[in-house]
Amino acid sequence: MKRKIIRIDEEACNGCGLCAAACHEGAIGMADGKAKLLREDYCDGLGDCLPACPTGAITFEEREAPAYDAAAVKAAQAAAGHAEHPAGSGCPGSRSRVFQRPAAAGEPASGGEFSELLQWPVQIKLIPAAAPCLEGADLLIAADCTAYAYGNFHRRFMRGKTVLIGCPKLDDGDYTDKLTAIISGNDIRSVTVVRMEVPCCGGIESAVKQALQNSGKFLPWHVVVVSADGSILSE
Repeated sequence: MKRKIIRIDEEACNGCGLCAAACHEGAIGMADGKAKLLREDYCDGLGDCLPACPTGAITFEEREAPAYDAAAVKAAQAAAGHAEHPAGSGCPGSRSRVFQRPAAAGEPASGGEFSELLQWPVQIKLIPAAAPCLEGADLLIAADCTAYAYGNFHRRFMRGKTVLIGCPKLDDGDYTDKLTAIISGNDIRSVTVVRMEVPCCGGIESAVKQALQNSGKFLPWHVVVVSADGSILSE
């Protein structure tokens, strides 16, 4: 039968896996570092994967394809034991969530511990470029080691901000394209960069600077540098 179904441009795909995580039917998986439409009969043609893709690699096309098989999808989900988090190659932990924090400053979250985290996921490579938490956000873009080095990281830097973290030394590729998509596609109000003093951590600062230039937006932004012993070296 001829119907609407997704098409994945492998050249444009950056292998982030966000589309696989967004596909509730388990039609998309990852192979050889690229997203693949593994089961045409699992694709319902509704396009939940489209807004998750940061590179625009997924589009609709009208072509001959097997009919969507809802029963097969349901059976696969049950067999995989993922009734709550549907089957597929994407990680259920990358599902976007927003947390409500007490309005009163200093009031502890459940469990008696303080947390200022407002959203999930936090990894630059996992958060969708069109995630609702990004609209109207003050961004905190931080090297992941900073939260361990600086003891008051939550209250000093995270409060009221949407948090994106990464490690430019360990993560494959560059953050520039993803950050450009985030800044260009959302009403970002400000950007704070927190990085370690080590030279390799300059990659995260450089990516933010280039993304701001690419976006053509003039946003308030500043950089905080943390030492290995947890001191603030500059801000």
